[in-house]
Amino acid sequence: MKKILTLSLACRENEILLGMKKRGFGAGRWNGFGGKVEAGESIEAAAKREMLEEAGIEALNLKKLGVIDFSWRGRDEKLEVHVFKTEKIRGEPKESDEMRPKWFKINEIPFSKMWSDDKYWLPLFLNDKKFEAAFLFDNQDQVVDYKVSEKDID
Repeated sequence: MKKILTLSLACRENEILLGMKKRGFGAGRWNGFGGKVEAGESIEAAAKREMLEEAGIEALNLKKLGVIDFSWRGRDEKLEVHVFKTEKIRGEPKESDEMRPKWFKINEIPFSKMWSDDKYWLPLFLNDKKFEAAFLFDNQDQVVDYKVSEKDID
C-alpha cells in the first residue's frame, strides 16, 4: 500500500529552510517540512498545513516541483512524496514539537546529516526543474538504487 505524503521547502535568496527532525520517522536528520495527507484534504492543502504546524510559517506561493517514490528492501511500505517549493512565506520560522527550523546557505546544505537521497534530487529542485524520482533504500536507510529524471509533473 502506498502512502501519499508532502514535503515542502522554503527558499530565499541563496538560502534554504530545513528542519531538524526531533522525533518519529527521520529523527536526527535535516529535512523539509511535510507529512501525511489527511482524509478529504488536497495534497497542496496538506503541504501548507504541515509547514504551518512544523515551522510556524505560512507558505504563500507553493509550487509543485517533484514526485518521489520511496521503498525499502524487505518492506511492503511505499511512499509517494509530493515535493513543493515556496519562495514567499508569512511569519518567522519557529521551533515546534517535531522540528527545529534553520536557514542554510545553498553552498552549506548539510547533506551528510540528511536523507541519503536528497543529494540526487535537490539540485534539480533548487534550479526550479520539475522532476520524478524513485529511490530504493536498504534497512540502514541508504540508497541502493535510484532513478531521477526531469519531467513535467501535474
